[in-house]
Amino acid sequence: MTRARVRSLGSAMVAFLAAGVLLAGQAGTPHPVSGRIIAGVMGHEGAPWLDRPEREAEERPSLAIKALQLRPGMVVADFGAGSGYYTERLARAVGPTGKVLAVDLQPEMLEMVGRRAKKAGLTNIELVRSTPEDPRLPAGGVDLILMVDVYHELASPQRVLRAMKAALSPTGRIAILEFRKEDPEVPIRAEHKMSVAQATQEFGAEGLVLDRRVDSLPWQHLLLFRAR
Repeated sequence: MTRARVRSLGSAMVAFLAAGVLLAGQAGTPHPVSGRIIAGVMGHEGAPWLDRPEREAEERPSLAIKALQLRPGMVVADFGAGSGYYTERLARAVGPTGKVLAVDLQPEMLEMVGRRAKKAGLTNIELVRSTPEDPRLPAGGVDLILMVDVYHELASPQRVLRAMKAALSPTGRIAILEFRKEDPEVPIRAEHKMSVAQATQEFGAEGLVLDRRVDSLPWQHLLLFRAR
């Protein structure tokens, strides 16, 4: 990818993020554990960015899905589901015997997911309206919770992690996909990136340990955590 293309992508990302609304009210404040700056939440107006045609070439989400090692019948939560870009792919991966909980703060986003599921003929997607502090997931019933470029925006990250930990099945994992803060060439603003060290510190404060790390994606880490 040329430097000009990277600069163009960076400008486009900034534009879409600027179009978003700050839903949680804590953007710009330091994280209570790591001290990183909490980013603003992208509003539903930025949904076209999530479904841009270039996303597969730029981020390789198909490889990310494969790396999650999903199996038919699993219960998966797509937390911060947005337009349902990942929700649809997760639903296909777990099959009709599995279930995907599409979780989002914004009813407009959930409406998009519902329309997407209907158009694709997917009946294994359940819509869940979360709050800034509560993902509203079933206790002990989720095999994987996935957050794609979402965790860094959480207004109450430690409370959300505690609730997510309680929602995990005995073999459950929490996975985050985040732009690599360690790489200055990744074309996105600093507050929308996370380092492995930051994630490990913040998850560790809630008794969650890094179980697996995938670094083969173009711009992002895929980090999977389990209860200690």
